[in-house]
Amino acid sequence: EVKLAVSGAGAAGIACLDMLVQLGMKPENILVTDRSGVVYKGRAEDMDADKARYARDTELRTLAEIVNGADVFLGLSAGGVLKQDMVKTMAANPIILALANPNPEILPEDALAVRPDAIMATGRSDYPNQVNNALCFPYIFRGALDVGATTITEPMKLACVHAIAKLAREGASDVAAAAYGGEMRSFGRDCLIPQPFDPRLLVRLAPAVAQAAMDSGVAVRPIEDMTLYRQQLNQFIFRTGLMMKPVFDAARREPKRVAFAEGEEEVMLRAVQAIVDEGFARPTLIGRPAVIEQRIERLGLWIKPGEHFDVTNIDSDPRFPEYWQHYHRLMERRGVSPAAAKAVVRSRSTVIGALMVERGEVDAMIGGVVGRFQRKLEYCQDIIGLEGDIEAPAAMSAIACDRGTFFFLDTYVNLDPSAHELATATIMAVERLKVFGITAKVALLSHSNFGSEDSPSSRKMRQVLDLLRERAPDLEVEGEMHADAALDSTIRERIFPNSRLTGQANMFVFPTLDAANITFNMVRVLTGGVS
Repeated sequence: EVKLAVSGAGAAGIACLDMLVQLGMKPENILVTDRSGVVYKGRAEDMDADKARYARDTELRTLAEIVNGADVFLGLSAGGVLKQDMVKTMAANPIILALANPNPEILPEDALAVRPDAIMATGRSDYPNQVNNALCFPYIFRGALDVGATTITEPMKLACVHAIAKLAREGASDVAAAAYGGEMRSFGRDCLIPQPFDPRLLVRLAPAVAQAAMDSGVAVRPIEDMTLYRQQLNQFIFRTGLMMKPVFDAARREPKRVAFAEGEEEVMLRAVQAIVDEGFARPTLIGRPAVIEQRIERLGLWIKPGEHFDVTNIDSDPRFPEYWQHYHRLMERRGVSPAAAKAVVRSRSTVIGALMVERGEVDAMIGGVVGRFQRKLEYCQDIIGLEGDIEAPAAMSAIACDRGTFFFLDTYVNLDPSAHELATATIMAVERLKVFGITAKVALLSHSNFGSEDSPSSRKMRQVLDLLRERAPDLEVEGEMHADAALDSTIRERIFPNSRLTGQANMFVFPTLDAANITFNMVRVLTGGVS
């Protein structure tokens, strides 16, 4: 019984109406307007066969008239055509789909000002409920191509629609929600549809389309194992930049202040230009202003100090008295005198960056492209400290390659971590992956395969397993095992058929830093992966 008022009768508008009718909307409840007014029976001006299918026997002639009492407004026309006075006349809890781009038929704030009960969607990314063809086109094509579909059928499109609707009712994923400050969690007014770059879309929509193509008889390469197909799609997500798009979106929405400790280095300057170009953050470069400007000019970059980034002058910043005094207060009972504090702050850009974070002048610091990693980490730990009851930091490194994205722990910090330290680091790493919507499948690696050897390192990894079973009982983790058993489930099942790890592991925990770092760098070079 829903009454629909439509503004726009072009190809997009007609296609949407055809889809809505297939989904059950009654054609007699649809009234359409275009630039010439209401599409009615007997109208001669600016008509065609497609519009004629939606021509109605009505005396109404304007958009304002057909909007009166309508339950839903669908706009695929021009910005600003839907006025506040029109919105006031709509039925209770009206659904307003103002999809004109870049300017919608009415802005959400204007519609909600007169009808706070309205449910809004636009085509813009800076408002909730963005309707974007990126929600469907890539996944329709992926499903169609993977089965060799000879055409795109209506059932394939409908399968995509139903998959989107089902996913929407599950609410926003952790990654998509991050793009909206973590607020969009459950299905409702501000979470009607998935975000265009929700990582789950590929895994849900492409298989639905592929299955519909097979059911329609247009697939020349039917997929025999849909479960395996979904697993392959899932791996594809995380070896591309797709999983990062919502994170980038979040960065653009609320750009943070980021200090770059080695602000004179070429790699930092190029990174800053990319960050400024994308609007990810407000950078602060720590270095000598003259050197920074000279190198920007030599590299042919367009960023300008003051306009695109700030500079903390390592030679003469007026805040240095505050910096060295702050550092001295933190370190005075650890053998650091005022003179030593002054010297350290004057000569260590990492210390300056860490102090800026500690003092709230920036939100984050990036450093370490030159110098000793361990010393820089010690400075950060001295100044910023560790979260909660964490006793030691750890480093997780990632490699994205053709086979997937894999995570290695601990690649840089602890030379010979204890079982307790490894278990704690693993739990922290697993929680960090959840931010990106990744479920960790953890393999505890060793020269021993499920108790085949009894050595200090193998006993340590078995103890790590016991600790993880106790502290994170829902975590999918297994060990101790060889690396091939972690990567190949057939090898693992032959050796240890009762393994709790399914499929291929994506996180590898090593007994020592040597093992982790050597493996990480070797895999990165051999696979040509990105780290």
